[in-house]
Amino acid sequence: MAASVLDTFSLDDNVAVITGGGGDLCGAMAIALGGLGCRVAIVDISLEKAEKTAAEITKNGGKALALACDVLNTDDLESCQAAVVDKWGAVDLLIPGAGGNDPRGSTEQEFLTVKGPLHDGSKGFFDLDLAGFRQVFDLNFLGTFLTIKTFSRSMVEQGKGAIVNISSMSALTPLTKVAAYSAAKAAVSNFTQWLAVHFSHTGVRVNAIAPGFFMTEQLRFLHVDQETGELSERAQKVIARTPMGRYGEPADLLGAVIWLLSDASRFVTGVVVPIDGGFSAYTI
Repeated sequence: MAASVLDTFSLDDNVAVITGGGGDLCGAMAIALGGLGCRVAIVDISLEKAEKTAAEITKNGGKALALACDVLNTDDLESCQAAVVDKWGAVDLLIPGAGGNDPRGSTEQEFLTVKGPLHDGSKGFFDLDLAGFRQVFDLNFLGTFLTIKTFSRSMVEQGKGAIVNISSMSALTPLTKVAAYSAAKAAVSNFTQWLAVHFSHTGVRVNAIAPGFFMTEQLRFLHVDQETGELSERAQKVIARTPMGRYGEPADLLGAVIWLLSDASRFVTGVVVPIDGGFSAYTI
């Protein structure tokens, strides 16, 4: 009985596509999937980063394909999809992981006050840059939408597959300052549920993970003083609100991702799983 349960977690010989696969978090996912016997297409706007992840997989005996792609460019996506299908056949597993933030879509102020001038030198709501806001929203939400629209067709045609989107703690309770990012990730969570229902008769499941705070290189630049190595004031707030008292590591995501992609979760669709050290459960 135990062996049969373990068998449901197997991902051997599946074709997996992961966008943003040159980054810290999605790169760790790609390497893990390669180690579990998946044939992994690493799609990233930086071919160099994609190739670095692919090299790590092949070094360990896995099969990987590195592809350059702007997930907001439908021609790029179609070319990548054709390359994957031509090499390995239909896609079985999909992680639309490309995303990120841009200071132009964030404020510097946590709170806007009417007691002083609205433009006091620090950026508030009325100073948000439209192009920057749109870039963040499009990358995180439309990038997810377009990636799924492109790669899921072969999944639907074969009548099976699993998609794991990347949401965020900021989708559940929006974090201060990161206006565009929070809105986009909330859209990802909502779309995950919508698409799970829409695809529910096709054999394709759609779920998402909502990571808390993970010390990626991008976050390290914002949350750690580059000279002293000490946590910033905002970072200290993060730790204080995280019951487990630390930042996440890429490996902390892997168990949930493998579960959601595998048949071990075959009756699970439309969920957004927090992986946050208790952040979303804590209040005072």
